[in-house]
Amino acid sequence: MEVHIQETVTVHPATPPFSDDHVLPLSHLDTDRNLNVIFRYLRVYVNNESKDADPFDVVVSSLSAALVRWYQFAGTLRRRAHDNRLELHCLAGGGVRVARAKVDCALSAVNYLDDPDEKFVEKLVPGPTIDEALTHPFTLQITRFACGGWVMGTAVHHAMCDGMGATLFFNAMAEVARGEEFTVEPAWNRAALLGPRNPPRVDFPVDQFLSLDKDSVPYAHSGKPAAQEFFEMKDEWLDRLKAALHEQSGSKYTTFEALGAFIWRASVKASKIPEDETVKFAYQTNIRRKVKPALPFGYWGNGCVPMYVQLAAKDLIGQPLWKTAELINKSKFNTTDDYVRSFIDFQELHFQDGITPGNRVSGFTDWRHIGHATVDFGWGGPVTVFPLTRHLLGGVAPCYFLPYSAAGEGKKDGFKVLVYVQEEAMPAFKEEMEKLSGNELILS
Repeated sequence: MEVHIQETVTVHPATPPFSDDHVLPLSHLDTDRNLNVIFRYLRVYVNNESKDADPFDVVVSSLSAALVRWYQFAGTLRRRAHDNRLELHCLAGGGVRVARAKVDCALSAVNYLDDPDEKFVEKLVPGPTIDEALTHPFTLQITRFACGGWVMGTAVHHAMCDGMGATLFFNAMAEVARGEEFTVEPAWNRAALLGPRNPPRVDFPVDQFLSLDKDSVPYAHSGKPAAQEFFEMKDEWLDRLKAALHEQSGSKYTTFEALGAFIWRASVKASKIPEDETVKFAYQTNIRRKVKPALPFGYWGNGCVPMYVQLAAKDLIGQPLWKTAELINKSKFNTTDDYVRSFIDFQELHFQDGITPGNRVSGFTDWRHIGHATVDFGWGGPVTVFPLTRHLLGGVAPCYFLPYSAAGEGKKDGFKVLVYVQEEAMPAFKEEMEKLSGNELILS
């Protein structure tokens, strides 16, 4: 299957949003060294026979209208000379690049990209280099399939926003496409809302999880090839896992805590990490309502902070699984205004020192309830949402919890997980994962 790029256009705001060129500072969450990455993902829309419009034209038109209020997406990221932090330059005439493409097959022929071929989906999403993404931090590709369905591929520099912030913008575009009024007033003011205190102070010991290394390279890895694999997670298996942990500990754990603990241990065990090395479980937690004062509803910058659980590899593998789930559970209680402000102030004090979470980070994220499915341009919400990014929270071995596609004959029981591990460790990792589906759950 070939993806044919037909044209690339630059979309400008429908009316000039400003008269004077200006520079906007970013927050210290936006400029976290581990967010100097391009987040790439796609949304899949099925054909709507009552909708005869060209999706490319609809997206371009709605994007142009939304950029009047959200003009920063047409800006350019540059590094300041005095401290090397990113800032956003907003210049007259800026725009967003959108590519038009087509594929000569039906979405059903690729199962609505529910479990896609890695090489194929790479062609459905813009793939800028990190330098290109600084110049054009937000790019789109609209690919029409022979069935009339289409895919929106997005590449956005993470310094611009997180997943929730991007979804606010896409929902604004979708409101225009459906002929509705904007319901959210975008809020910027990032440096003031999430800037350092004066003087900065670190009251929470974030240095327990973060270290300083000027020579560190974010997302450095061993050079060994990584492999991706999908695993189905049936409700029955998950209920059995959580029941077993409850029986052992007397406590109840969420699916994220129980399954996250299981997958983390399985990947560390399969990868044969030296037993004395420190390994980390990392995830993002939403702080929009945790900080004081709470962030405005229309705040679309990065509004999450990383949380970590760390252990020696031998302890993770050797201790009962419920203890690992318990550590993940307890880490959530660190999400306080004090933690957020200390994390920001740590970034202020040590940005030049090279802040790193280490080289054995396993990033976990749950996309089942993040709001992607609400983005309706008139074809209904996307039936499949799929991430392509491997760089997550300082690690190169992410795990995504994903819903099954809502189209076709896809599975409806439970959900799927997308996991990256070293290629040579995948056979052993699969053996560990098979323990979830056995008639008798084995937690050792």
